[in-house]
Amino acid sequence: MSPRRTMLAGCTALALALGATACGGGPVAPAGGGDKSLDGQTITVAGVWSGAEQKNFQKVLDAFTEKTGAKTQFVSTGDNVSTVVGSKIEGGNAPDVVMVPQVGVLQQFAKSGWLTPLSKTTEKSVDGNFAPVWKNYGSVDGSLYGLYFKAAHKSTVWYSPDALDQAGVKPPATYADMLKAGQAVSDSGLPAFAVAGEDGWTLTDWFENIYLSQAGPEKYDQLAAHKLKWTDPSVVNALTTLGKLFSDKELIAGGQKGALATDFPGSVEKVFGPEPEAGMVYEGDFVAGVAKDQFGKKIGEEAAFFPFPAVDGGKAPVVSGGDAAVVLKDGKNQKAAMAFLEYLATPEAAAVWAGAGGFLSPNKKLDLASYGDDTTRETAKSLIDAGDSVRFDMSDQAPAAFGGTKGAGEWKLLQDFLRDPSDPKATAARLEDAAAKAYKG
Repeated sequence: MSPRRTMLAGCTALALALGATACGGGPVAPAGGGDKSLDGQTITVAGVWSGAEQKNFQKVLDAFTEKTGAKTQFVSTGDNVSTVVGSKIEGGNAPDVVMVPQVGVLQQFAKSGWLTPLSKTTEKSVDGNFAPVWKNYGSVDGSLYGLYFKAAHKSTVWYSPDALDQAGVKPPATYADMLKAGQAVSDSGLPAFAVAGEDGWTLTDWFENIYLSQAGPEKYDQLAAHKLKWTDPSVVNALTTLGKLFSDKELIAGGQKGALATDFPGSVEKVFGPEPEAGMVYEGDFVAGVAKDQFGKKIGEEAAFFPFPAVDGGKAPVVSGGDAAVVLKDGKNQKAAMAFLEYLATPEAAAVWAGAGGFLSPNKKLDLASYGDDTTRETAKSLIDAGDSVRFDMSDQAPAAFGGTKGAGEWKLLQDFLRDPSDPKATAARLEDAAAKAYKG
């Protein structure tokens, strides 16, 4: 037994099983091989990821296989996680683990009796390695069902330094200044913003940042729980602010029609691809992964970000999101599935994706040096330092029928608003009708 393995022998049961942490709790180098205790077993993991995200998550799956011997199979669900997983359960082909991207979907799964509470080992790791907010969002009726492995910092605006330099502007501190900077970029010959209108979830993120800054955290929490109606003047005010951007064809690459035909990866390509069509793209920290992996951009030099700016005198918003791993009761391999979540709860597992890019971990024990660049370290530190003050993505807290379904609910209604932003009050009324039905159901 090597000196390192001898040291691990005195650590926690999780470290014994996975070789993931030192006795002091900090991250250590991968053990390389592990005990192969799950050799011959296979788990199926379902999630929304595709492209670069799926490729990088596969590295985490491969590391788990190397450590435990368990084989893995990833199944992409697309955006309609709830529908796809439900049909697989009904068909007797349930995955073992699902990476759930919305709090509302996790709650729906738990209340439907689809989930198995996580092991005490995982819960102990969550208590020690994560801020309490992450456990709260992963729990239903006092039981921990979801482990937040991947987080997002959704209050970042990414830009081409060359585009801003050419326009003679610097990263803005207020929303009004951002629109002025956008106009300067447009005047220099390049549309200001690439908007991924084909993906409705990006439009909810635009709204949430504006709303949190304008209306404040108390109303944000009330609206997220539907204790405040979407017809409230604060909602109409936020939609009005957003509509001013959506209706300005000089500021949006391709105008409204072009935005509605642009998905998220396409919006990043418009800014950081070989033939730039815009100077800025608003979305979360995961923009960096696409810019780096698909277009070879040096993060911090050729692709940079500024915090989503404060709106109308409010505070700069900090909106987050995340993907929670859950174990399905109807999965065929509960033992290996639970072991996989115990692995995901360790800083070692987070370090695998952190080094690849396009990833933030809510695990505060992950060494920031694990991230590949200073820009990502900056966003990761911001998220960890926010602790319990961060506000979780509002649409992710809603029932899936309202906040998490492609072509329906908030996603579709904000796409309709992008297409015609002339009547914010009418859009607010339609949002309230959809929310009332979904929350009642």
